[in-house]
Amino acid sequence: MSTATAKTEPEDVQLAAPDQERLSALLVGQDRPPRPSALSASMAFGWRAMLKIKHVPEQLFDVTAFPIMLVLMYTYLFGGALAGSTEEYIQFLLPGIMVMSVVMITMYTGIAVNTDIAKGVFDRFRTLPIWRPAPMVGYLLGDVLRYLLASAVMLAVGMIIGFRPEGGALGVLAGIALLIVFSFAFSWIWTMFGLLLRSEKSVMGVSMMVIFPLTFLSNVFVDPTTMPGWLQAFVNNSPVTHLATAVRELMAGNWPAADIGWTLGWAGVLMAVFGVVTMRLYNRK
Repeated sequence: MSTATAKTEPEDVQLAAPDQERLSALLVGQDRPPRPSALSASMAFGWRAMLKIKHVPEQLFDVTAFPIMLVLMYTYLFGGALAGSTEEYIQFLLPGIMVMSVVMITMYTGIAVNTDIAKGVFDRFRTLPIWRPAPMVGYLLGDVLRYLLASAVMLAVGMIIGFRPEGGALGVLAGIALLIVFSFAFSWIWTMFGLLLRSEKSVMGVSMMVIFPLTFLSNVFVDPTTMPGWLQAFVNNSPVTHLATAVRELMAGNWPAADIGWTLGWAGVLMAVFGVVTMRLYNRK
């Protein structure tokens, strides 16, 4: 029996040799799968961002409960004093408060980037044979879902308490689309800070210092004609003011070409400046 066993062992090795050759050929890359395109890689990272929301659903608090609280609080606190009734004020307030809420949500992109850097996940991303900006673009694409959800929640609450957009469904969709485009571009600021700063608390602190003056010093809550002249000069040229006016007018059934142009122009500048800076920081990180 030992002799038979000794004879069969070399035969087994010879039979396994072709398999070993095929495995070696595969390992050296002769049958290597094609490199993913920029779009597919970005979508994969966007899907990863959405899966993180699935596993940690508490992240949706800032796009559900927080927007509802803002709409109800500002409508019933200031509606009667500023417009005479909540029904009239909600027509002016809702598009503006929607802009304010979605713009504020953009800062969480930088926090997510900074968290992954602290955990060492980005070191793995940089070794992958993919389009280099894909992880960054994926974060922003994943956050687009958050922007859409926040807009839908605020619109639903506004409709319940009396908001009636004269522009109909097309006006509402156009306003939300413009808001999403601007927010996507605006998020590049926070990806830069996510790479630049050392902790997520630092990212949040800097984000608040930028977002709060930019959103509150605008026409989100009131018409700037009642403000002092020096403040009007800032408010009337703020990108948030142009965005809020454009969204408000689109939902009212108008076509504010100037404000739409300013908003898209600001979005282009933000992406051109902060997108380039972000990728340079990412390549050097």
